[in-house]
Amino acid sequence: MQILFIRHGQSEADILNVHEGRADFELTELGRRQVKAMAARVKENFPPDFIWASTLKRAKETASILAEMVGCPVKYEDELMEYNNGVLAGLSFEEGKKYDRPKTMHDQIEKGESAIEFRMRIESIFSRILSLSGNERIAIVAHGGVINNLLRSFYKMPVNKEFLFKNGDTAIHLVEIEQSERIVHFLNSTVHLEGLI
Repeated sequence: MQILFIRHGQSEADILNVHEGRADFELTELGRRQVKAMAARVKENFPPDFIWASTLKRAKETASILAEMVGCPVKYEDELMEYNNGVLAGLSFEEGKKYDRPKTMHDQIEKGESAIEFRMRIESIFSRILSLSGNERIAIVAHGGVINNLLRSFYKMPVNKEFLFKNGDTAIHLVEIEQSERIVHFLNSTVHLEGLI
């Protein structure tokens, strides 16, 4: 089974310089152009048979455009939403400085989730997605933090944040599970954005 992990396009939060996380911002016009370029590349080179996606607007719209261009079904899952950053969601970076950051994997930001809760949430939904998928190629359209945890799960890494995976706007990661082998084709590919203004 091949799996595409795809990050959403540029969102309004990127322009406003605010904490995103659970804040539900839409794509920008540039973000929509990025998504269309990504979708054209995916359709030509590795079209999925099924798409799973976060329900937050920026990922939902990304998945919708991809599904329409490829011509495959999409299922939206709340469990694929970005890290619950509680009171930080939507705050400017300056305003956010007044809140203490979690010091351990068990600590939560006010009204948010801990890093361990986030990892376990993604482990659970990823396991369910794999159990419901056959040998087809699937895509999971989500967020940088979610994709980091999906990759940690794919690699069977310990429950910590020692390793970080870069995720550009509409970045594509292509991995494969074949019997007991886990194969990495490529990570964080954004060549489809070259020349895009």
